[in-house]
Amino acid sequence: MQLLPVPVRRLAAWCVVLLLVSGVGYVGIRLCSELRTAVTPVLLALLGTALLGPLYRRLVKAHVNRSVAAGITCVAVVAVVGGAVYIVVAALIDTGDQIVSSLKDAANSVSDHFGAAGTSLDDLASNAKELLTKFGGTAASNVISGVSVVGEAIAMAVLALLLVFFFLRDSDRAAGLLRSLAPQGNADLVEAMARRAFEGVEGFMRGTTVIALIDALCIGIGLLVLDVPGAFGLAALVFVGAYIPYLGAFLSGAVAVLVALADRGVVIGLWALGVVLAVQVLEGHVLQPMIQSRTVQMHPAVVMIAITAGASVAGILGMLLAVPLTAAAFGVVHELRERYASQDPNSVTPPGPSPAVSPAPSDS
Repeated sequence: MQLLPVPVRRLAAWCVVLLLVSGVGYVGIRLCSELRTAVTPVLLALLGTALLGPLYRRLVKAHVNRSVAAGITCVAVVAVVGGAVYIVVAALIDTGDQIVSSLKDAANSVSDHFGAAGTSLDDLASNAKELLTKFGGTAASNVISGVSVVGEAIAMAVLALLLVFFFLRDSDRAAGLLRSLAPQGNADLVEAMARRAFEGVEGFMRGTTVIALIDALCIGIGLLVLDVPGAFGLAALVFVGAYIPYLGAFLSGAVAVLVALADRGVVIGLWALGVVLAVQVLEGHVLQPMIQSRTVQMHPAVVMIAITAGASVAGILGMLLAVPLTAAAFGVVHELRERYASQDPNSVTPPGPSPAVSPAPSDS
């Protein structure tokens, strides 16, 4: 190695470090994938704790018992989310037939103006019995698989809610637990890194909540102006869906457009589509990069790359967890860089003779 120039040796050292970090990261991702049933509720609980922490701390400051405060916080979240889902589902059930008939009329209108292009809805309806007979076994197996997936999701959601309760109630013990588990002499460093990581997650949740509120307000006001039924419920659905980047906004916006199309006709449906598209463009190109980059202290490009990488690794769940995990990692890196930079003698010792050479004055 001494025969190689110094820049080459430094490059080789950095390559070794990158390979080690990449290998450890890959093994960690594989382990999390294999243990996703246990890991996913923990990660979701950490996000929930970061989001609900301010409400819990306000209750504790009001001299509410910690267990009671954590329980009230969890019940409030379940009530808000459950109420929003109930309102949206009720609105969709009331207008479900209208949605189907409006879509069929729209398809027939397109067919009348542009001619038949492939199989029409009537052809699909006439061939439904044959298709069901041919693919009945596959459909049944898919239904069973879907039921198992739904059951697993419900179990993970319940576990995540219970973990949120315990994380909130015992949050005052977290620092002590970390310090007891840290290697000797590194307790301060471990605690500082953990605090930085959690601050990054809190920043992501605050930014996402602000974006969700803006999206829900804008789309809700637009639906109220267009006199679309269930506007409040649809706005609540938009707010909840905003916590899943891109896909959540698309699905909630699609539901709002379908309801407008079913109850108010094609023209109002197109206006609703314009409102949803305008809000989503505003979110994707302005709100998401600007707010998230400030709250999690990352460049907008890093946010976009993290979301894309998370989607490629773990789908929707990866999109939800990619940015907060990246923010936590950036927080840890910043903490390490600040600490080791302050300990670097080259960064604090000026050139020339050191002042430590002169004799110290005597106390006597």
